[in-house]
Amino acid sequence: MKIDVYSDIACPWCFVGKHRFERALAAFPQQVEVVYHPYQLVPDAPAEASPHRAWLADRYGPQSRAMDDRVTALGAAEGITFDFDAALHVNTFHGHRLLWLAAAEYGLPTQHALKEKLLAAHFSEGVDVGDFSALTDVAVAAGLDRDRVTAFLASAEGTAEVEAELKQARALGITSVPTFVIDDTWAVQGAQESSTFLRALEQAAATGAAAVDADPAGTCTDESCAV
Repeated sequence: MKIDVYSDIACPWCFVGKHRFERALAAFPQQVEVVYHPYQLVPDAPAEASPHRAWLADRYGPQSRAMDDRVTALGAAEGITFDFDAALHVNTFHGHRLLWLAAAEYGLPTQHALKEKLLAAHFSEGVDVGDFSALTDVAVAAGLDRDRVTAFLASAEGTAEVEAELKQARALGITSVPTFVIDDTWAVQGAQESSTFLRALEQAAATGAAAVDADPAGTCTDESCAV
């Protein structure tokens, strides 16, 4: 079974969903190949970082802090520490390039490790995930070679490939993340409970169908996050 996960580094529900999904995988007896694909909620985000709180308030208004507080509480239950006061709003494209590199040259386990570290860097540690030096440190911590990453980020490598994947996500009709596509056929959207993910995996394995009832909350779109 193969699961293609479309998500963004700057998506809090993608962080929560990753942890919930991994718990489901741990309880699922079959071998599953998981590949992370890029999606940018704010593709025109600037290369220069700015405070997350200020950006969110400008975009969503007074309710933005309540949105963060809700995700913070849910994240704590998943072992995630969200620090939205320290988080920075910045373009995530180069982080997605690194995830492409990790999968292409280091293997999927390394890509998964890098995904976790990028999410933690952005949401828990206040790291500027648009800064090449910071991205290099995160990548090295996930097992990538420093010299390779430094040269890669300074080049245009991976740019066309990531742009093609972003275009493909749109062509598939993906407009909210995280989205988990099972065997190129069925999609489960949102940071569902682990039990929901497990049920979808079991149904897909048993019947070739993954028709599960799922709350549409727990997703981020280009317009907003549903909490």
